[in-house]
Amino acid sequence: MTSASDKAVRPYVADHADEFFAELDEWLRIPSISSDPTSAPEVRRSAEWLAAKLRDIGFPTVEIWETAGGAGLPTVFAEWPSGDADAPTVAVYGHHDVQPVTPLELWDTPPFEPTVKGDRLYARGSADDKGQLAFHLLGLRAHLAATGRPAPAVNLKIIAEGEEESGSPNFRALLEEKRDRVKADVVVVSDTGMWDRETPSTCTGMRGMITGQFDLSGPATDVHSGSFGGGIPNPLTELVRLLGRVHDDDKHVVIPGFYDGVVELTETDREMFAKLPFDEQAWLGNARSTATAGEAGFTTLERVWARPTFELNGFWGGHTGPGHKTIVPASAHAKISMRLVAGQQPLEMAKKFEDWFYANVPAGLTGTHHWESDGVKPCMTPLDHPAVQAISRSMGKAFGEPDAPREVLFTREGGSGPEADLQEVIDAPVVFLGVSLPSDGWHSPNESMTIPLLLKGAEAAAYLWSDLAEKR
Repeated sequence: MTSASDKAVRPYVADHADEFFAELDEWLRIPSISSDPTSAPEVRRSAEWLAAKLRDIGFPTVEIWETAGGAGLPTVFAEWPSGDADAPTVAVYGHHDVQPVTPLELWDTPPFEPTVKGDRLYARGSADDKGQLAFHLLGLRAHLAATGRPAPAVNLKIIAEGEEESGSPNFRALLEEKRDRVKADVVVVSDTGMWDRETPSTCTGMRGMITGQFDLSGPATDVHSGSFGGGIPNPLTELVRLLGRVHDDDKHVVIPGFYDGVVELTETDREMFAKLPFDEQAWLGNARSTATAGEAGFTTLERVWARPTFELNGFWGGHTGPGHKTIVPASAHAKISMRLVAGQQPLEMAKKFEDWFYANVPAGLTGTHHWESDGVKPCMTPLDHPAVQAISRSMGKAFGEPDAPREVLFTREGGSGPEADLQEVIDAPVVFLGVSLPSDGWHSPNESMTIPLLLKGAEAAAYLWSDLAEKR
C-alpha cells in the first residue's frame, strides 16, 4: 500500500528544485581538483561549503576530518540519529573533489561556470560526484517534510571524501582511524550511475584489481645477435612465450588456483544481465574495436562485470628506435594487471602469479617483479539482500509512481574504487544509488548531468530512508 508520505515526496522535490539547483550551482563553482596541489585550498573550501549545508539541513554533528600525508584534502563527516531505538544506521558515501579540466580548449563552456543547455547541466563535478552527492540533501529534506519527522527514519551518516579523484591514498587509513564513528548497517554509494535514461538500474558489485611489472634479464648487456643469437636465451623472446601461455585456447587463465573462491554467476544473475538492452555493436564502437573476445562460456557483460581477467598492459625491451639493431637484448619487461571478482583477494592472487611466473623462468634468465600496491579488493552484494531490494523499490517508485513502480534492473561495474574498503572496514553491505548516464562525460571535457535525473535521485533517496526503516 502506498503511504501518504510517499505521495508527498515528488511534489516537495518539484517545488524545491530551483532552490536545489541554486545551491548546487554554488558548489560546482568551487574548483576542488584534488590532484593539483595548488588547488588544495579549493578542496578545503568545497568541504566547508558542504559542511555548512549539512548544518543548515539539521545535522547535529558535522565535522571536517583531516587526512594523513599533509595534502589538505579533507573528508566531511555528518551524523543525524533517528531517535528511534531500533532504527538501522546508514552511511552515504560520495566525494566532493573533482578531476582536472585540461585541455580547457575542448570545453564548450567554462568548466566551473555551471551552464544549462536543454535539460542538461554542464560543469566539472555535475555528475562525478557533487551533483549526485547533493541530491541527498534535497532527498533528505523531502523525506523529513513528507513524513513530518524531526529526524530521519534511519540513523544517517554522510561520508564525503576529498581525495577520491587522486586514488583515495589516505581514505582507508581514515576509515580505520574513525571505525567507531563510521560504523553502519549498510553503505549507500552515490558515486555511480545507471544503464540509460529509459532503464533505471542499480549496481551490485565492482571488480578489484592488482597491477605490477615483471622482468626477465639475461646477458649483462645487449649482445650481437649474429655472434650469440640462437646460442643463448633471449629475454624478450622468452618473456613473450611465457606470458603467451597465461591463457589457453578458450581464454581461460591457466595460473594454478586462479579461479579458486570465485563467486560464480547464478542463473538469476545471468537472467538479470540478459534483460538489459545491451547493444554489442554500439559497445564495440565505444571500445574502438571490431570484435569481442574473452573467456569462453560467458557473454560480453558477464566477462567484464563478473569474471576475473589477466591483462598484458605494456611490453618492451631491446631496440625500439628507428632502423635495425641486431641484438639479443639484455632484458625485457611487461606491465600486467589482474581484475578480480568477489571471492578473490589481491595479495593472494599476486602470490599465485608470482609462483607461476618464477616456476616458468627459463634456465639462464633471471626474473624480477614489482607490485604497484596491495591492490583494490572486489566487492559484491547479492541481489536478494534486503538493502539491494530497498534500493530497487525506491528507484522503482522514483522512475514510476509510488503505487506503480518501474522495474529496476541490475548491473555491475568492471572498474574499481574505494567501495571494497568501505565494505571491509565498516563491515556492512555496499549498495549503489546513482542516476548518472554513460554519456555524462566523467573525467572528460564537457562533463554534464541530466537535470530531471538529479531530481529522480533525490526522490529515490527520500523513499529509501523510510523503506530501510520499515523493512528492518
